[in-house]
Amino acid sequence: MNPIRRHEMIMEVMLNQKDVTVNELSDKLQVTGKTIREDLSKLEEQGLILRVHGGAVLAQSDQFGILPSRNPLDKYSEEKAEIAARALKHIAPEDIIALDGGSTTLAIAQSLTNMPLTVITNDVYIISELAPKDNIRLVVPGGYRVRNMLAGPEAVAYVQKLNIQKAFLSATAVHIEHGLSIYTGDLIDFKQALVATARQVFAACDHHKFGHSALRTFASLQEVDVLLTDSGLAQETAEQFRQAGVNIECG
Repeated sequence: MNPIRRHEMIMEVMLNQKDVTVNELSDKLQVTGKTIREDLSKLEEQGLILRVHGGAVLAQSDQFGILPSRNPLDKYSEEKAEIAARALKHIAPEDIIALDGGSTTLAIAQSLTNMPLTVITNDVYIISELAPKDNIRLVVPGGYRVRNMLAGPEAVAYVQKLNIQKAFLSATAVHIEHGLSIYTGDLIDFKQALVATARQVFAACDHHKFGHSALRTFASLQEVDVLLTDSGLAQETAEQFRQAGVNIECG
């Protein structure tokens, strides 16, 4: 098993149970404790986990696009509301948009009025939010459930056939060199299908995610038409992104 796949499996285990021991991971992945400890050290260097005696815990599970079942917008709610307000300026009646899974895209869904609109989404929370808004045509690709999101080849194939005008994407991390990244490969194909299909690609990420990178990049910054963030982003950071050719809206 290659190291990247092993790291993904470790993150999958930790997202399900929040903390894990070296022995548990060694048994599950069928590798030595030494290999697991080396893997955990590399994941800690990336800010994904924290090492503890005999194992590890998640560093910041809310940043992985995996939402808690209760109050998913509690953390950084002001920043997400600010980004949602910016996103709404780009959405007009009769648009065909896609909302990727995540807490910031959920904030966008909550801000949408009941206007004539087509929304494609793979996030079960967004589906629940938009279902009562009867003027919004809700389109849900097929696939299997990965926590609060739907994924799989069926969802990807379906999206590839759609005429999406604007896609709003979430990410675990935003890096000037590594682009938009997430922790696991389960959702990469779906995100890349949105990037390839949509006429305009928007990334909706709060300022806490900037300067970091996760395990897997799904889009370069050059593939993003507009990067939406909040006014908490440092001016010098925003200027660095603009000098790199990124259209960023932050204040």
